[in-house]
Amino acid sequence: MKELRPYQQELSQRAVSVLKELKIVYLAMSVRTGKTCTSLETAKLYGAKNVLFLTKKKAIGSIEEDFSEFGYKFNLKVVNDESLHKVKGDFDLVIHDEHHRFGAYPKPNKVAKIFKEKYGNLPMIFLSGTPSPESHSQWFHQFWISNNSPFKYPSFYKWAVDFVDVKDKRLGYAIVKDYSFGLENKIKRVINPYILTFTQKEAGFTTSVNETILEVEMKPITYQIIERLKKDQFVKNPQGDLILGDTGVKLMQKCHQLYSGTVKFEDGSRKVIDDSKAVFIKEKFSNDKIAIFYKFKAEIDCIKATMGNKITEDLEEFNSTDKWIALQIVSGREGISLRAAKYLVYYNIDFSAVSYWQSRDRLTTMERKENDIYWIFSKRGIEKKIYKTVLDKRDYTLNIFKKDVRASDTEKNNR
Repeated sequence: MKELRPYQQELSQRAVSVLKELKIVYLAMSVRTGKTCTSLETAKLYGAKNVLFLTKKKAIGSIEEDFSEFGYKFNLKVVNDESLHKVKGDFDLVIHDEHHRFGAYPKPNKVAKIFKEKYGNLPMIFLSGTPSPESHSQWFHQFWISNNSPFKYPSFYKWAVDFVDVKDKRLGYAIVKDYSFGLENKIKRVINPYILTFTQKEAGFTTSVNETILEVEMKPITYQIIERLKKDQFVKNPQGDLILGDTGVKLMQKCHQLYSGTVKFEDGSRKVIDDSKAVFIKEKFSNDKIAIFYKFKAEIDCIKATMGNKITEDLEEFNSTDKWIALQIVSGREGISLRAAKYLVYYNIDFSAVSYWQSRDRLTTMERKENDIYWIFSKRGIEKKIYKTVLDKRDYTLNIFKKDVRASDTEKNNR
């Protein structure tokens, strides 16, 4: 039977004290420091008999495995957030993994509403390594789902009057309210009693992350389509399939797809037009066990077509065989460990800074000293520009894309 690390035992004892007093405890623990086991131990020490554990679908297996291997005896039901509306039974404690997913504002997301309606009266344990990754305004609904929230406001808008520096933002011809400037110090004074933080450094991690960018020359047709799209705002092939770039958002999305060799047409169908990245990865890492992160659905089509039976999308199969795993960035960035991989390889990159910082930690364990990550970017493509932006903890936005396009056109004209 596995045993908790000393710091997990200490955190669990502290968490129980907070939970008994305030009915909510937020374990803001860094990736791979053992949030799951700490929360299960907290549930045990609290005396819970029937616990509901909400997480992401890909993480269910590992949580159930931890529950068994650490020998817990209380009743545990583990489900993914999207199945919450189907859950039946009486529980005396709820644990919610990756709790920052309830941080939407100014309105709560659908699952948060269901959560509050069904379990608002129960004691709760929240888990996240990144509680407010984009804005301190994300704190409100994370506590709102509990009837024991320290924020006694009926809505985000009422709360924002006191806790947000609300600004005007121009969107096209309209001016809207920007609620993203949460007042950090004021918010933290209220929520700090509920939060227990713990970092990898405190846990004794000495892992270093090494990132390498590898550039691939795409096929001429790829660059030709992109240039035509930028010039004419549409491209149609002989079969009648249409690529539209008639708005800034569409052009940005299509360029993002095309530079990695795939595209989604206007009718919703998708196509692989260039397998250069997949072929490069297959040859470059032929002797290594790797995990691949991709962005668009057509990219997994290309990966499977190029690498065949070498690829799995199942974590258990990846851990127990010599197969490589391919995961979509957003669905694979949280709640799972890819420690069985020698390297983490990115087929593409997401616009989100959160995706960057969370997904790159999937290799990390306390014992592992080096995390080697490879970014496969197209030469003269958009990916390196996205990378520089998210590295600065900013999302890649339409405004940044427009500036990059202008700069690229100016550079081309000056050659």
